[in-house]
Amino acid sequence: MKTAIVGGGVGGLITALLLTKQGIKVEIFEKESRLGGRLAFVERNGYRIDEGPTIVLLPEMLTSILEEAGISSDQYELIQCDPLYSLNYPDGTVYTKYASLSRQLEEIKRVFPGEEEHFIQFMEDMKTRFSIGKRAFLEKDFVHKRDFWTLENLKNLWKLKAYQTVHSMTASHFNDSRLQEAYSLQTLYVGGNPYSSPAMYSLIPYSEHAHGIYYLKGGYASLVEVLERELKRHNVPIHLNHKVDKLVLHGNRAQGIIANGKKRLFHSVILNGDFPKTASVIDKQEKPYIPSSGCVLFYFGLNRRYDQGNIHQFFMSPDFHHHMKQVFKSKEIPDAPSFYAFNPSKIDPTLAPEGKSVLYVLVPVPSGTHIDWSKQEAFKEKMLQEIEERAFPGIKEATEWMEIRTPNEAERFGLYQGGSFGIAPELRQSGVFRPQVKPYSYDNVFAVGASVHPGGGIPIVMQGAKLLADYIAREKHAIMKGGTIHEVHRESIPTV
Repeated sequence: MKTAIVGGGVGGLITALLLTKQGIKVEIFEKESRLGGRLAFVERNGYRIDEGPTIVLLPEMLTSILEEAGISSDQYELIQCDPLYSLNYPDGTVYTKYASLSRQLEEIKRVFPGEEEHFIQFMEDMKTRFSIGKRAFLEKDFVHKRDFWTLENLKNLWKLKAYQTVHSMTASHFNDSRLQEAYSLQTLYVGGNPYSSPAMYSLIPYSEHAHGIYYLKGGYASLVEVLERELKRHNVPIHLNHKVDKLVLHGNRAQGIIANGKKRLFHSVILNGDFPKTASVIDKQEKPYIPSSGCVLFYFGLNRRYDQGNIHQFFMSPDFHHHMKQVFKSKEIPDAPSFYAFNPSKIDPTLAPEGKSVLYVLVPVPSGTHIDWSKQEAFKEKMLQEIEERAFPGIKEATEWMEIRTPNEAERFGLYQGGSFGIAPELRQSGVFRPQVKPYSYDNVFAVGASVHPGGGIPIVMQGAKLLADYIAREKHAIMKGGTIHEVHRESIPTV
């Protein structure tokens, strides 16, 4: 059996390794000159900083899937971030999150007295929900819709309070609006609106405390080098600068691909581009989805270091709710946005020349193509001033180089409507409603990536790759037994 993987993002790379372990021959076709997709570096003059994801969540899931793919933990180094990060409010309040429960309670008592018991209750509540959500949704595919609509899952959805939003969930636990923001902004990690994303995404802030936040030494994108090395060890063919224009389809099956004008035959095809954009390769009209939020990203190479503050910091808007409305509802350039700063040189001296540093600032903005960001110099200048005044004094003078990227660049790269995180984590785009690992009626066309179940974020995309590899393994088993994948899949789903 020979499989083409269209796209060399982390989902495609992990899938390739997992399928190789099953004895399936795979070939990777990547339209860019490098692998990794959103896992990439901005590099210049001895400086290197992550272009996309920065916060390593769910470390146990990440390391477990890497181990299953053949990557041992001695091939990379995870550094725990403790403190996790700090939140800086316009009124001068600074709230810091810690790995230790006792230290966190001390911090809450200092900053938000009277909320200590509310935090304990929040963590206990989320612990139960995390266990349910991981088992019932993260670890299962829903290719067959009825596997989702079981009595057990309906009970689970009720326990997870999927009918609530993330913000309404946190508001039911905390009184202070600043604390509510501190435990709901995490939907932005996957491009979601805290005021409309379903409450199951409240599991992200819980996981930060329960499982920790980590930094991958050398930058998150250095993981791509590790994966590529393992693929080459298995002699997996990797075709860079190969754009797949079409699948070769016959009846309800794909027979291969057309890449760079050349027809190549395969037994199956896996699509690893941003899912809504993959419709073009099978001559389908692009289905409308709600895109995730966009980002304006500032990358700096500095002639000095900023050793104060934490590696991760959030600088909150005077009106966070209004900022979210502008990003997700009115789709306009925000007046006074919150922003996130990533200062990895604080703990990793390998990213810049000695005595110098790199810095990354992310501003949530609307996705879509209606804003011409090349004409928004006033907004960029305003944000630079805000970064200097609130976060890094003297940064303008210390800047040796700066690069700015916007949703326009993201759209050109192939991200749906310039959204940075796949399709948005709305209720109607989560779980069974999200594209699945077998998204079309074609028997041998599959998908993996941030817009495919279970969703965005590097460990979750890797979990999606595992779901896909497991599904294909069951399919192989079914064929060998002379049955069908539908029959074998049903056998693997517990009934109520």
